[in-house]
Amino acid sequence: MRITLVQPRDLGQPEVTRWRALQEADAAFDNPFLSPEFTITVGELREQTRVAVVEDGGELVGFFPFERHPLGIGKPVAAGLTDAQGLVHAKDAEIDPQALIRACGLSVFEFDHLVAGQPLLAERHTLYPSPIIDLSDGWAAYTEFLKANSGKTYKSTLAKSRKLQRDVGPLRHDYATTDPEPLRALLGWKTDQYRRTGRTDRFAIRWIVELVERLLATQTESFAGVLDMVHVDGAPVAGHFGLRTRTTLVGWFPAYDTAYAKFSPGLIHHLAMAEAASAAGIQMIDMGRGDKEYKEKLKTGELQVAEGRVARASAGAGVHWMLRVPVRKARGAVMANPLLLKTADRALKTYGRLRTALSA
Repeated sequence: MRITLVQPRDLGQPEVTRWRALQEADAAFDNPFLSPEFTITVGELREQTRVAVVEDGGELVGFFPFERHPLGIGKPVAAGLTDAQGLVHAKDAEIDPQALIRACGLSVFEFDHLVAGQPLLAERHTLYPSPIIDLSDGWAAYTEFLKANSGKTYKSTLAKSRKLQRDVGPLRHDYATTDPEPLRALLGWKTDQYRRTGRTDRFAIRWIVELVERLLATQTESFAGVLDMVHVDGAPVAGHFGLRTRTTLVGWFPAYDTAYAKFSPGLIHHLAMAEAASAAGIQMIDMGRGDKEYKEKLKTGELQVAEGRVARASAGAGVHWMLRVPVRKARGAVMANPLLLKTADRALKTYGRLRTALSA
């Protein structure tokens, strides 16, 4: 088995075509964060991005996108942003994870959204649910599921949509628009949300903004950035930017104008998006790991993603363990305890309100 390291921009068309074929051959890899287009676009903005190309017997059997940081610390491409990570590989390929990270020059590879069926799945890892909306049987079947399992939410959302239109004006839904103007409104709402809830504002980081803009401009049959907006009386009130393969749409950056909060614009938008996505051939919406009330109300099931690391015996791996593993365990304990989670969330929101007031 031969492993070659390249920068994403150095992948030729044969490699990209093979990567895509391996991805489409296994449902576990049907996620745009695992698409070659995503890694190539990130690589244009992040010099530390690499791809390990795995060859066996003259055949390309795997592609491992990653970032290499100091001390040989490996992270997923665009770490902290992606909801699906891992090695895209042939089903019958026998790939030794230790040999792989050694060939990549890594002491350790850490992950928090590793998808199923991975040689990288270590013995010590934690699994988390990633809620999904299954649209494989069509929109009508999904609405029947909602009526049976989240009937109150479904009916109240429709009622609020009608009230919004009576009180404000007609509703217009734009699915998969490539107009950059609504994107600016969406990112502004998301920045406000980050600050309001005490989180780090991702869109204060220039390369992330540029990444989103470049992904919106990427429109192919097998991969695209998807900007989805709901307007009322001509003004944007809620939206979402995500990515898609041919059949899977991933939730990434949803947000809404808080001036319309009483109408539940986020739920109105998600139902409109799911209907339009289904009509466009999307069979699944992956809403991503994380406990959010709207995900519980809309989901039909769950995938599982893993958090953990693969490490070699090295000084870099030891430093990484000291810096990261205790913190991860503490965060996991908080996330698993509803009382601690509620207290932490309240503290972050209080911090967000103070930060907003001081910066006003």
